[in-house]
Amino acid sequence: MRIYNPKEWFGILFQFHKSDTLRKLLGLIAIIAIYSGIIAYLEINYFKTHETSPLKNFSVMHTILGMALSLLLVFRTNTAYDRWWEGRKLWGALVNNSRNLALKISCLLDKDDEYNRDFFRKAIPMYAFVLKEHLQAESTRYMLDDADHPELQNLDSDKHAPNQVAKAIIARAVQLQKEGVISAEQLLFINNEVSSFTDICGACERIKNTPIPYSYSAFIKKFIFTYIMTLPVAYSFSLGYLVILVVAIVFYVLGSLELIAEEIEDPFGKDSNDLPMEKIAGNIEKHIAEII
Repeated sequence: MRIYNPKEWFGILFQFHKSDTLRKLLGLIAIIAIYSGIIAYLEINYFKTHETSPLKNFSVMHTILGMALSLLLVFRTNTAYDRWWEGRKLWGALVNNSRNLALKISCLLDKDDEYNRDFFRKAIPMYAFVLKEHLQAESTRYMLDDADHPELQNLDSDKHAPNQVAKAIIARAVQLQKEGVISAEQLLFINNEVSSFTDICGACERIKNTPIPYSYSAFIKKFIFTYIMTLPVAYSFSLGYLVILVVAIVFYVLGSLELIAEEIEDPFGKDSNDLPMEKIAGNIEKHIAEII
């Protein structure tokens, strides 16, 4: 995720980065500009359809279609941002629940019980790191530096990794209850935080595995393409060669909105505008080490 100061207008205006839409659309903008120039040239010098054709009223239809397209893009962008923001709230909940679980474990365990403290000190932040890798669809195998906790030493990359870590945490809590280290009431005391890990994972998977419906996304792209390709025909007789610049700017705006929506609708990727899951997981690890 790119960190910036929203109050620095001048700096933002002249900063370009790899996720900037102008870089991605520059080739298409050039093609659209050339196409618009050809249409304007043919209209002005040869066809002159604006003098005798109903196309002189074509711009009115384009204005109406432009309003409909703008509403569709606003809905598209808002839907994508809602997915991004929901993902951020889920990871915020993971941070809070990790801290709460660590605080409860720290109070329940004896200060000299370093073995169990060390387990939770490693297992709780491990869940965040494993969840990050799981959402980014990478095969991963986590190994600790020592063999004190064999249940955490190896994770089967062919199975659901976050569930394996959550199961290890729950299994250790149940074992502590059976050994009399904590009571049954104290086990219930930490149950909500432990269960919330799986709830958060499931909600993130829902966002990850349920993209915007294909028909809806395809329709918007086709609508933008049709609108842009007919724009020079509608305005070349009134704008002349200036239509080249106008069409290029309109395509840049509409295309950028669609690209931004595509990028943020999956907040768990590796794009610069995606959630900083690595940093969040690192903060969890830091805070848990301070608490336990």
